[in-house]
Amino acid sequence: MAVYNYDVVVIGTGPAGESAAINAAKHGRRVAVVEKQPLVGGNCTHWGTIPSKALRHQVKQIMAFNTNRMFRDIGEPRWFSFPKVMERSRITIEQQVAMRTNFYARNRIDLFNGVARFQDEHTLLVRDSQDATDELVAEKIVIATGSRPYRPADIDFRHPRIYCSDTILSLNHTPRTLIIFGAGVIGCEYASIFSGLGVKVDLINNRGSLLSFLDDEISDALSYHLRKHGVLIRHNEEYDRVEGDDSGVIVHLKSGKKLRADAFLWANGRTGNTDQLGLENIGLEANGRGQLAVDEHYRTAIGHVYAAGDVIGWPSLASAAYDQGLNACDELLDRDYRFVTEVPTGIYTIPEISSFGRNERELTEAKVPYEVAQAFFKDTARAQITGDTVGMLKILFHQESLEILGIHCFGDQASEIVHIGQAIMQQKGEANSLKYFVSTTFNYPTMAEAYRVAAQNGLNRVF
Repeated sequence: MAVYNYDVVVIGTGPAGESAAINAAKHGRRVAVVEKQPLVGGNCTHWGTIPSKALRHQVKQIMAFNTNRMFRDIGEPRWFSFPKVMERSRITIEQQVAMRTNFYARNRIDLFNGVARFQDEHTLLVRDSQDATDELVAEKIVIATGSRPYRPADIDFRHPRIYCSDTILSLNHTPRTLIIFGAGVIGCEYASIFSGLGVKVDLINNRGSLLSFLDDEISDALSYHLRKHGVLIRHNEEYDRVEGDDSGVIVHLKSGKKLRADAFLWANGRTGNTDQLGLENIGLEANGRGQLAVDEHYRTAIGHVYAAGDVIGWPSLASAAYDQGLNACDELLDRDYRFVTEVPTGIYTIPEISSFGRNERELTEAKVPYEVAQAFFKDTARAQITGDTVGMLKILFHQESLEILGIHCFGDQASEIVHIGQAIMQQKGEANSLKYFVSTTFNYPTMAEAYRVAAQNGLNRVF
């Protein structure tokens, strides 16, 4: 058994692990990373963020082509199979892997492929696919092992027509009908993707509305557009059992309903990847969802063992994971750090959704006197040019101080547009003001111009 000594060892090469490792290496530490998969990138690159967003982009292009009048002059609509679209999306995954592999080589970070397990508080045993074992000894360790889909024991995921959000990427045909259980972010995104490919989707939601953490108006807009694209949403439902046969899947709901489809996608919850770490050997314990508790420095109960990313729970976003890994490493390097608490929401449905700050329901409950500034994309020249006229920008601001309290956007490029408002919201004092958008000249025509239109609309409401 070979023994290696490091200043920092990071377990996992997703966004949190990558940023932690590179930050430590940039500051002169000897660093190693451990990745159980053959290629770097973690779940984000191979099963989560990158594949689903690449898929969404391809489907959105197909939808745009099939609804564009100019293209109808030269041919009929074209439809593509799920495997064909997925094949094109894999190009992006390959590019990401190549780029990220180079990051580790360029920063002289040692990469070990295998499963890491704690032997003691400073020692990891890494077993590779050939059962060879390396021993890594480190002063400090960062756990960034990410998460995987939660799989209830009473559903047979070995059945060829029953999938989770990881295995759905290996779907080798295009089903005519699909049942998705779970109407969270992942469920809604895949409902958009499959309905865009012409699949009839039943989306089962165990709550009363879609994505209840969103502004109510945005949630309603999402529901409308999913239905418009052929998604049947069933609220307040729970499954009793799921049965697969040779020709499809039958879902028995506790309400007494029975649904049948060609395939079934489970998209309800995720579990932290901690079960193979040997946490019992160092006295750490994960919660029921495999997640680790950390303090405001991203330290676990063991002072030199840190955790970041999906493995610590909320908000379980790639964007937050990258910042968490970076800041966890800043703390262990005795540099200034930031505990990540304010994160923009980015939901890549069709159309997409993004928000930052509080929504109307939260402000009303807190009795904050707010007003609404809004702009509809259909009224902007850029959206009229591109044809992406669905959507709106909504700014919530204080009636008296004009302080911006929340930004909510629905429509094409929403996840890009929201960052303009986020930047102004995070300015100190009077710099955070709706007035910024009417005293600033925006390029024309742009989607960013929606901020000027919305701000003027909002100021007209103030008396």
